[in-house]
Amino acid sequence: IKVVIIGQDPYHKKDQANGLAFSVPKGVKIPPSLRNIFKEINNDLNIKCPLHGDLSNWAKQGVLLLNSTLTVKEKKPNSHYNKGWEQFTDKIIKTISEERKGIIFLLWGKFAQKKEKLINLNTHHILKAPHPSPFSVNKGFFGCKHFSKTNKILISQEQDIINW
Repeated sequence: IKVVIIGQDPYHKKDQANGLAFSVPKGVKIPPSLRNIFKEINNDLNIKCPLHGDLSNWAKQGVLLLNSTLTVKEKKPNSHYNKGWEQFTDKIIKTISEERKGIIFLLWGKFAQKKEKLINLNTHHILKAPHPSPFSVNKGFFGCKHFSKTNKILISQEQDIINW
């Protein structure tokens, strides 16, 4: 793990979620938040937006795409919030923070930014921005340049960059 991106809960429409935060299987329409992530990557690194929303290639490069809640009822976002998943996923974040060094945490939105208290700020990097949803994307997610900043940090740590 080189980078951790924290989401809130899985997509709630049938066959959308694939176990990776913000990701959807190939062939599924790209959701608005992910479309905005791709737009920021394009603006930041001049990388063309992909035709699918499967982020498993990021995971293979060391990007942990972790939702705080790992299940959800169909068509009911946040329906499994406060049912116990947060204890498990908080422990994952805390364990990464305690056992690794130099991890880059991308905290998008207030929900993800609440997880900052689990991260050792002396040994890790935190980049914060508003959530990429259509409701907040123009309040600072667009233009945050987290993708180039992440790669610059990786280079400074003599690690391979992420091919976003």
